[in-house]
Amino acid sequence: MAKNKGTGVYQLPNGYWAFRYVLTSNKQRKEVRKSKDELGNSFKTKNQAIAARKIALEREHARRVPIETSVSKSILPRKTVAEVYGEYCELGRSGKAYTTILKQDSLWKNHLCERFGARLIDEISVAEIQDYLAQLYYTEGRAYRYVEAFLKMFYLIFGQAYSRDYLSVYTYNKLCVNKDTKIHMPKMKVNEDTDIVSFTKDELARLDVYFQGTNAETAYLLGRFCGLRINECYGLKWENVDIENGTITIDRQMQYQEGLIKLVPLKTRNARRTLYMSPKLQAHLRVLYAQRTQAQQELSALREQNQIFISDMDGTPLSSLELVNSLPNGKIQTVNSMKYHSKTIKKELGIAFKYHYLRHTYGTALAEMNTPAHILRNQMGHAGISVTHQYYIAVSKSGIDTLKSNLTKL
Repeated sequence: MAKNKGTGVYQLPNGYWAFRYVLTSNKQRKEVRKSKDELGNSFKTKNQAIAARKIALEREHARRVPIETSVSKSILPRKTVAEVYGEYCELGRSGKAYTTILKQDSLWKNHLCERFGARLIDEISVAEIQDYLAQLYYTEGRAYRYVEAFLKMFYLIFGQAYSRDYLSVYTYNKLCVNKDTKIHMPKMKVNEDTDIVSFTKDELARLDVYFQGTNAETAYLLGRFCGLRINECYGLKWENVDIENGTITIDRQMQYQEGLIKLVPLKTRNARRTLYMSPKLQAHLRVLYAQRTQAQQELSALREQNQIFISDMDGTPLSSLELVNSLPNGKIQTVNSMKYHSKTIKKELGIAFKYHYLRHTYGTALAEMNTPAHILRNQMGHAGISVTHQYYIAVSKSGIDTLKSNLTKL
């Protein structure tokens, strides 16, 4: 057993690591040795053993240091998980996007409340959370991205509790900060589908023909040549389209809120962006704007009758006639307008069509053409560059064709 001087850790014969320390109390000496963490996992590296030893010593120190008697640092108040989440809902999520609030409440009401609501927040262990996430993912077969939403909820709730002094620094660090102990996602299954889905050139050619002349043609082209999210597409106003300079400003999105159609702020700051159009999209929008001008003259009465007023981002009424994707007769189109086409395309063309796949196709194509990552990130409106990088490593048919061509040159 070769000890490592000054660290209190040593390597075991099987190659794993362990740590030791000595406690002295009332002239009694006690030696503590550990070779596994709280989840029963062996320490694979020296650094893991050092970090675990440090945490163990901090815990022992916390137990032995007398509690300060001042009112501000008295024993921490104890709260249930339900009480903590209730305080967050009341005081901590002002400014959150409407869809974020709906998602959080759905996870809480349908899953977390029954399982954890009555539990005291300071009694929940890392192992318990890990077991729950593993159950969701492995046993119940939930999607990896869906389980990630639960992990975020736990971080949110524990963070809320810590900010209100319901969790000690040590407990919060163990749950959410220390990289060796904090709660984390289960290991991803080998067959988990997290790939970026893009259409082939043949599929795009068939989709171009299908959408040409339909009510959804403009929405299709905005996804195909700008990579818009569907909510951004149907929330686009004519005042945000500069046809002459070939730019589109994305600063709002369409959502249904409590059954009402509204234009609301984008979810992230980076989603607000200025996009550059392709010549084909620019030409289409120029024709569409001319048709809109003609319809204003020839179908004025019908457009006035069919228009509806929705709430704009600032709460003011907005006529549906101001939206790029409104029909010539004045009727509004919404995020639901693409559902019919998705079903028809699957039935008639045999293509699994989702509007978001147009965004994937757009990003993948620009990445394959060596568009600088920071430029593509701006065009896509990604919150982080790591999301953009996925498009540069995505496997597409055109990428495989290029590889096969290169292989013949070896």
